[in-house]
Amino acid sequence: MSEQLHWRSATELAAAVRRREVSSTEILDHLVDRIERLDGEINAVVQWDLDRARGLAREADDAVVQGIAGGPLHGVPMTVKDSFQTEGCITTSGSPDLADFVPTEDSWPVARLRDAGAIPFAKTNLPLFADDIQSFNEVYGTTHNPHRLDHTPGGSSGGSAAALATGFTPLEVGSDIGGSIRVPAHYSGVMGHKPSYGIVPGHGQIPGMPGTLTQADLAVVGPMARTVEDLELGLDVMAGPDRWSAPAWRLDLPAPRSTEFADFRIAAWLDDPACPVDTDTTRVLGDIVAAVDEAGARIDTDARPDVTLEKAFRVFGELLFAALAGGQPKESLDAFAADDTESPLGWIKRSTAARHRAWLANNERRLQIRQRFAEFFERHDALLMPVHPRPAIPHDQSLPQFARTVEIDGVERSYLDLWPWIAPAGLAYLPATVVPVGISAQGLPIGIQIVGPFLHDRTVLQLARHISALAADRNGWPSPCPRPPAPPFA
Repeated sequence: MSEQLHWRSATELAAAVRRREVSSTEILDHLVDRIERLDGEINAVVQWDLDRARGLAREADDAVVQGIAGGPLHGVPMTVKDSFQTEGCITTSGSPDLADFVPTEDSWPVARLRDAGAIPFAKTNLPLFADDIQSFNEVYGTTHNPHRLDHTPGGSSGGSAAALATGFTPLEVGSDIGGSIRVPAHYSGVMGHKPSYGIVPGHGQIPGMPGTLTQADLAVVGPMARTVEDLELGLDVMAGPDRWSAPAWRLDLPAPRSTEFADFRIAAWLDDPACPVDTDTTRVLGDIVAAVDEAGARIDTDARPDVTLEKAFRVFGELLFAALAGGQPKESLDAFAADDTESPLGWIKRSTAARHRAWLANNERRLQIRQRFAEFFERHDALLMPVHPRPAIPHDQSLPQFARTVEIDGVERSYLDLWPWIAPAGLAYLPATVVPVGISAQGLPIGIQIVGPFLHDRTVLQLARHISALAADRNGWPSPCPRPPAPPFA
């Protein structure tokens, strides 16, 4: 078992520790050695917390010897995205202003993972304040995609995804306001679950700055892993009431609507004139949908919710950029509001500076769209969608961010064109799981987004289990992890 510890799931590792087949200390040493040998070109792991981790691993091993039952992640080492505060370990969120910031307490997701027995031992990279789909900052530099080093692993949880893809960690905690779990999972060939809004409290994540109590509109915290079982375990560990609701709030997520593949009612929305997808994405998603059909599941490629992708993206974008406006000085907001440029950047500026009455109007539009999705999911259990219109993009660190362009099937398009497909689930507070289902002609992973009804996270995850197994079987990926990157990272 020790030869392949880096590809073992968190669930498997926890079971092996309990059975004394391997010690927590051995797992930690194995992962640290692998990172020290292989992370140089990737730059996924950017800060260590090894002294404490080694002490906790020894304690976990001693507890097993004494027959003391631990939590479901007992003795499992893991890395943590650097936006989540970790007590006693530098947390920067990519900001030079926080380069020496040492939190005095864990963020809530990290605290819950520790309570379950996990041992955070290092931090992973991200963009400045988690505000990009590429992962680079002035503190720690650029993280590269292990499948192709000249491409990004995604963002903002890019270091998390790259660490999973290279076998540096079995489990990660990501955050998603504009696709920051789903995009890195898609770009890096791993799995991520964006929970239903509000079921995983994100207290202690940066931004906002340390001490902030606000939980941002649209923003969620969720697990990233290489197996669906680990996504389920991570969600179960982190989900629960926030600090305000704890006295009375309890979470009892519904069981999956179906367990057998053939019993799911699935819709597939794979392309749209509002955001055309590229040839590779069309091929890969078409192949997996055909495979789902061949496997006996009921799938409808014509069904659509009663809302256009264009409208969902428009409302989502205006709410998203309003949600990200908190740190902007008044002078900047005044200038943004006055910008009447008919360009993606002009629209973003005006959305960032929107008046509260505009937010209220968009919030009502959001609720109307949520109702349309609720009606749609009365007839369907899940909706399959692209994550992005293409696989991972090459590095581009030019500023301003939304003046960048991307190439999609040889056509130069706005950087903003990368966002429409992640908008519906974010806007409507819906759960969405991303699993890898194929590879582009250039060797880049392609994932599929499995979206479900609000609070039906277990339905989405159950379908993800079926689709992941189907994709692994068709593509020859080793189980339990998706196709690893090229050597030396395999």
